[in-house]
Amino acid sequence: MKKGLVIVESPTKARTLSRYLGRDFAVKASVGHIKDLPKKELGVDVDNGFTPKYVVIHGKGKVIKELKQAAQNAEEIYLAPDPDREGEAIAWHIAEELQKTKGKPRRFHRVLFKELTKKGIQEAMSHPVELDPNKYESQKARRVLDRLVGYEVSPLLWQKVKSGLSAGRVQSVALRLICEREKEIRAFRPEEYWTIDAQLKKPQAPPPFKARLQEFKGEKLKISDEKGAKAISKELEGCRFEVQSVQTREVKRNPPPPFITSTLQQEASRRLRFSAKKTMQIAQRLYEGVEIGEEGPVGLITYMRTDSTRVSDEAIKAARTYIAAQFGEDYVEKGA
Repeated sequence: MKKGLVIVESPTKARTLSRYLGRDFAVKASVGHIKDLPKKELGVDVDNGFTPKYVVIHGKGKVIKELKQAAQNAEEIYLAPDPDREGEAIAWHIAEELQKTKGKPRRFHRVLFKELTKKGIQEAMSHPVELDPNKYESQKARRVLDRLVGYEVSPLLWQKVKSGLSAGRVQSVALRLICEREKEIRAFRPEEYWTIDAQLKKPQAPPPFKARLQEFKGEKLKISDEKGAKAISKELEGCRFEVQSVQTREVKRNPPPPFITSTLQQEASRRLRFSAKKTMQIAQRLYEGVEIGEEGPVGLITYMRTDSTRVSDEAIKAARTYIAAQFGEDYVEKGA
């Protein structure tokens, strides 16, 4: 009999965990959600606290059967889907189904993997927690809102606007914001303005530098057309410029904070032209584990659905060690 059964939602994640947990643990995957609201009806009891009516997803009966068989041969059951509200719902639904298994009552542990590294896995397995009812309620609220808006508002769009359109908890609000912004853009009346820059260089001095004209004849500069810009430029031709003052100061620039979900998507879009969906798919693979030579699957990033920029003490220590080794001790802040 196995010491424990670990259940995750992803086969890739299961392979990564199997490599580190060894033979004492069986690792199985639910392959995503096993329960959801029924497709052919609202699935929400509006008259009784908006209670969702979750049912087993079509085709997931085989997965549940396999999980029940594995549970019969395990002393402890560790539910380890992702550490967000969707993962919490998956964990609760798995627990509900496994509790129906014949035999002794099952004991469930909730495991939250922040990173799929050897140390991260060992740390999470050593400190399991209880299933979180508040996080599960959060998922139910999200799912109920999705269903109510999608099933109740979309038909109104078909009647009033165009057949085939859809409304959504997020997309409808986003569309409203886009429309309001577009109205502001159309209402904006652009004003023409010009600036005058000069490339300055002292003979036998450091490289040239650019300076922008701020004042002209004692007044703050405001040039509204090309004619005015050319007139001022002509007056400045051949003038002798003097450096009135030089200020030297030390500037401390902090590095950017670690990515959160939104900044990861923004940077991937700006630099790589990735859609949010593509970015999150790639991040999911990096988190769950990537094959690296003979090492097998290794998780390369921490969990990507987060709004926290906190870095673990272990990660900070590893970064400081790497910087010192690659660039020297002078690049590591003392006492940090």
